[in-house]
Amino acid sequence: MPFSPQKRSGTFNGIAFVAIFAAAATMIAELSFVKHLGISPLVVGIVLGIFYANTLHNHLPSAWESGITFSGKKILRFAIVFYGFRITFQQIEEVGLQGFMVSLLMLSSTMLLGIWLGTKVFKLDNDTAILTASGASVCGAAAVLATEPVLKSEEYKTAVAVSMVVLFGTISMFLYPVLYAAIIQPATGFLHMAPSTFGMYVGGTIHEVAQVVAVPASVPGAGADMANTAVIVKMTRVIMIAPMLIVLGLVLSAMAKKTGGAGAKIKLVIPWFAVYFIGMAGVNSLINIYTATAPMETALMIKGLIDNLNIVDTFLLTMAMTALGMGTRFAKFKGLGLAPIYTAGAMFVWLVVGGFVITQWVVATF
Repeated sequence: MPFSPQKRSGTFNGIAFVAIFAAAATMIAELSFVKHLGISPLVVGIVLGIFYANTLHNHLPSAWESGITFSGKKILRFAIVFYGFRITFQQIEEVGLQGFMVSLLMLSSTMLLGIWLGTKVFKLDNDTAILTASGASVCGAAAVLATEPVLKSEEYKTAVAVSMVVLFGTISMFLYPVLYAAIIQPATGFLHMAPSTFGMYVGGTIHEVAQVVAVPASVPGAGADMANTAVIVKMTRVIMIAPMLIVLGLVLSAMAKKTGGAGAKIKLVIPWFAVYFIGMAGVNSLINIYTATAPMETALMIKGLIDNLNIVDTFLLTMAMTALGMGTRFAKFKGLGLAPIYTAGAMFVWLVVGGFVITQWVVATF
């Protein structure tokens, strides 16, 4: 137990050590050039954690490992639950059936395609394939973090998946504005998209929330419609992480029962933190209804509290990502080869091309 009398001191020291790294990651992410690239503190945190794991790891007390593990497991679940305060059901209602359908179709198709390509075509192990697919299909690094406890996978596999999110999400940030300015905006017919439709396309296909926010800001003349639609559709994808994880837990349990034989006793894997995540989104939705009619002073106070809660939650997620990075040794990557890049690259092509087709079809149909 991490907080037993024998381990308590080392655990607290380990948590404090991770927090120092997370604070450094937060400050680095606020630098103007890093912010311009849309790189979140979570990504900076795992980079710093990996640097520590492969340079200074053997120079610090082993007793601190329990605190690092606690940060990567328990603090992670707590932070994912409170991530629900970034979402309201009213936001999902704003984009209507079209935004919901784009989110649902892109999440499910990308997840299934990524797992199939990873395991069957490029011969990745199941955990790395699922983690990489979840990052591409839902919300980048945060989705990888949320999926890891369901799989109980090793830290380096999480790092592989996050690195794929960083690589192809960054490419998206530069590609999408060019696509819009050079092809989509001046085109006619099927290739043309209205600003709000392009926002739906951005929110339904780009990996990280920060990257989704950055793309409309990089499009010359992009109005509020594009930016708002992009963020709302993206947050619709984010909230779908909870049912996705529950389905994943059911599938994994069924697979374990099948491979374990008829008499095997299999415990159903239900990620309760994902259920609580939906609960927090529900609480935030009720708060949103209340503040709409509350006195302005009260509404501003509540908004300030939620904003501060989200800042703390981002820091906790950064701690979790940093801790996972600290468990990543480059030696463990041997044997993976280029399979993760091939898998993530194929999903990226599907997100860009397939996402465009699905968005246009949904807008024309619903």
